[in-house]
Amino acid sequence: MTEDSLLAFVRRHDPDRFLTALFAPADRRVTLLALYAFNHELARAREVTSEPVLALIRLQWWREVVEGARRPHEVATPLGAALDAGALHVPDLLAMVTAREAEAGPSIPSRAAWEATVRGTAGALAVAAGRALGAEASLLPRLSDLGAAYGVAGQLRSLRALARQGRCLLPEDILAAHGLSVHDVITRPEAPALRPALTELESWGFALLRRSAGRLPRSVLAAGLPAVLARRDLRRAGQPARPRGLGDRLAVLAAAAAGRV
Repeated sequence: MTEDSLLAFVRRHDPDRFLTALFAPADRRVTLLALYAFNHELARAREVTSEPVLALIRLQWWREVVEGARRPHEVATPLGAALDAGALHVPDLLAMVTAREAEAGPSIPSRAAWEATVRGTAGALAVAAGRALGAEASLLPRLSDLGAAYGVAGQLRSLRALARQGRCLLPEDILAAHGLSVHDVITRPEAPALRPALTELESWGFALLRRSAGRLPRSVLAAGLPAVLARRDLRRAGQPARPRGLGDRLAVLAAAAAGRV
């Protein structure tokens, strides 16, 4: 897959990270796009299968690619090339697979498990992106926070879409504390009774942003830019998801120009 093909793939399947990847250094953009395409394939493993075990089989296929299996595939091929070139860190990618395996289950039992899943998916992706862009080790915890904030916002933004698939990724203990169940969320994701639980979860996303937002080196900025969209999405949590508008794109452009998220 050429850079143009990867651009088209990520633009179609992950438009948020497509936009932010445009601000990556040109010589590292293909690696970043391959990473984002890989993340999409992991995320869709559960979406395109009716049973968790089938999702786990798909995820195992990707685990083998990360561990060294080389297979002809529109995403696996450029991913394998990036891995062979040492442009991506194998443990980062394996952590992403492991987190998606946990997410493939029927529910997430606790807030601790939910936070671990968010950090292992969107947080680990931001760390992998930062490392691919040459981030110093001291920056990786900040990128983990920024990525996790995007993951929180993404889960809340996709609440209704997940419910239509018969899925809920919110922690059962938080729901129970507010007199709700996974079934309640799936059947009535728009119910006002869900608002206090969502507020409790989105507060963690805001806390992550307060702790780690700020200036980033230009070379690494693309890895943190999705947090700009996270901040906007968290302010709209609980509302029906809508397509990205001009305001979202301008916010990313302004952050990129300022060199801070």
